[in-house]
Amino acid sequence: MAKLILFNKPYGVLSQFTDRGTASARATLSDHIDVPGVYPAGRLDRDSEGLMLLTGDGKLQARIADPKYKTPKAYLVQVEGDIGEENLSRLRQGVVLKDGMTRPAEAERIDEPDLWPRDPPIRVRKNVPDCWLRLVISEGRNRQVRRMTAALGHPTLRLIRWSIGDWSLEGLQPGEWRADV
Repeated sequence: MAKLILFNKPYGVLSQFTDRGTASARATLSDHIDVPGVYPAGRLDRDSEGLMLLTGDGKLQARIADPKYKTPKAYLVQVEGDIGEENLSRLRQGVVLKDGMTRPAEAERIDEPDLWPRDPPIRVRKNVPDCWLRLVISEGRNRQVRRMTAALGHPTLRLIRWSIGDWSLEGLQPGEWRADV
């Protein structure tokens, strides 16, 4: 059995193997991964895309997911509006959310990355610009990146987790996975 699986979670897929939430079944990890004995080390929201790590090793799972280990997680984030240096600085210092101050993040504006198209596409507003950020955080509060950008007045339009620690999405298309043995 693979010690670790890297999976590129598509938009709309739940980061669990079963769906008990609604009468109509939603897409889950089991629609993409048929490997017994592995479980997600952390979560991604249904409306987020990108890297998920799955393992059957409980110690490794805790090491990846537990915020006390401060494993860096890098995100490519498309936000509404033209974020300025002042707001990037606020991200770098930490942002006050309802559940307290976040840890400082690495934050930089980037050119639009060469990514797969999202299905369905994001909403585009003709008269409202958008821009892309690379954001690295070392904690994992519920919907944290989305809440951080919203607190600055720049709602997240698209969110892709690119890497966790030394593992990245490099070479994986949405719905694809590979074992890291």
